[in-house]
Amino acid sequence: MSKLLLFKPKWFPRRWFYPVLSICTALTFWINSLPAVQAIPIEKIIFHGVRILQLSTISDRQEVALGKQINDRMVGREFKLYPSPALTQYIDLIGQRLVKASERSDIPYTFQVVNDDKVNAFATMGGFVYIHKGLILAADNEAELASVIAHEISHIVGEHSLKQMRQIAIAQGVASAAGLDNNLAVQIGVELALRRPKSREAEYEADRLGIITLGKAGYAQQAALDFMGKLLGSGSPPTILSTHPATSDRIYNLQQYLDPRLAERGVGMNSAAYQEVVQRLM
Repeated sequence: MSKLLLFKPKWFPRRWFYPVLSICTALTFWINSLPAVQAIPIEKIIFHGVRILQLSTISDRQEVALGKQINDRMVGREFKLYPSPALTQYIDLIGQRLVKASERSDIPYTFQVVNDDKVNAFATMGGFVYIHKGLILAADNEAELASVIAHEISHIVGEHSLKQMRQIAIAQGVASAAGLDNNLAVQIGVELALRRPKSREAEYEADRLGIITLGKAGYAQQAALDFMGKLLGSGSPPTILSTHPATSDRIYNLQQYLDPRLAERGVGMNSAAYQEVVQRLM
């Protein structure tokens, strides 16, 4: 036995020394005999074990994982995807070009076509963007379509869904000091993506970031104003314009961010070429 174990301070009562030493020895043998436990990846602890998501400190990896869960809950249940891999690939090519020009290109993005004739598009956290078939048909050219995709990418750049989820969880009293239950987070995420409009501030920020991204990606920025103006003058506003800010105000604000060098110059303005591509892929 080591000198360390035999050492006994003068103030330590003799009657307690050996019982305490016996307990410590027994605990040492018990701890050493415990079976090894396999390490659990952190995402499994967050999403399958503890199931608590700390929204204020969520990492990019966790956000992408949550976005995938929201996507899996929506696709097939809330809507169906358009059955054309070629059209989806075309939308993805446009989307990835815009992502490279955006302020958040360090996460993976997934672009999908919703089999719905409504003129609409939406996004959820983690890089998931959805474009309705009806919007693809409503666009006159690729630059107009790209302007909408750039807008939805900008919602992800601004983390608008995450911020809105945090506000709703706090308002509903479902967020604890530890965070938000993952199942509740997925439910709120589906609700935000499909049925709750973004705030006025979020729409204005997505408009600003979107038109800047559009120009940086090489598209003519004027296409964003053309498409929104056309939808505004089409009678009843489509779903994509059913947001808090008035469409006329959004068009006015977009004009403030036009770069004179990029407004009329850029790719994607050939309507005939666009219509040919869309008809061939659909």
